[in-house]
Amino acid sequence: MEKPSKPAPQRGAPIGVFDSGLGGLTAVRELRRLLPGENIIYFGDTGRVPYGTRGADIIVRYAKQDIAFLLEQNVKYIMAACGTVSSTLPKAFTDALPVPYTGVVQSAAEAAVRATQTGRIGVIGTPATVQSGSYQTAITALLPTAHITATACPLFVPLVENGYFNADNAVTRMVAHDYLRGIQAAGVDTLILGCTHYPLIAPILADLMGADVALIDPGRETARAARRALSAAGLLRESGSGTAQYYVSDSTESFARLSEWFLGEYAGGPVTRISVDAYHVE
Repeated sequence: MEKPSKPAPQRGAPIGVFDSGLGGLTAVRELRRLLPGENIIYFGDTGRVPYGTRGADIIVRYAKQDIAFLLEQNVKYIMAACGTVSSTLPKAFTDALPVPYTGVVQSAAEAAVRATQTGRIGVIGTPATVQSGSYQTAITALLPTAHITATACPLFVPLVENGYFNADNAVTRMVAHDYLRGIQAAGVDTLILGCTHYPLIAPILADLMGADVALIDPGRETARAARRALSAAGLLRESGSGTAQYYVSDSTESFARLSEWFLGEYAGGPVTRISVDAYHVE
């Protein structure tokens, strides 16, 4: 893929963030907290969620369409706030984009390596994320002696998106208890929440894993990486008050309720339904 002919990104341009659904809003929350002067455009592909149970070719095509939409909005930076996309989209494609790009995997892997004392690291994520081995690859490149235990947790996303995330929710606690058995048995001291939905159930996971296990939030770590990258590129907007615009590929009716869950104090802003099927990609 050749780089499109396009003017250099401008400091005042927005940051583009996308996810297969609304879990990536947890990354937007961190961006708004860390970079209050930045404008943000978010696209949640709610009409085609989830990505995590689909084949790699479908995931790549969807992600390319999502990115094409964001580039059309003249963003200066793209964040894939989706563990599945970050684990699947080819580096050759992202390296050729006309603006800086980052996914959540590398940032989370670096944070996990900094946090671990024993080298025993757990990873939970969608089936596609776990099957890709992306976290294992990123972690062992940084810490070759790491012992990694990864578990797919396909029910967490639908549980979160249906409101089953309160700390005392018996259903999610029961599912989490079952999913975490192998990771607990491995004696990890660090656990990567390898999907941006998972921070909403972090209190449940923290309680089950115990106080001695560090939880790594990829959205938070990737927002920190975005701040560093924008600063290094001279693209950081440090003054003013940033805004957020939201786009989805399905009905906007439930967005207000769900965005309050994911964004907390940063909820609010216009939401528009679009179709990304119109973007034809190779």
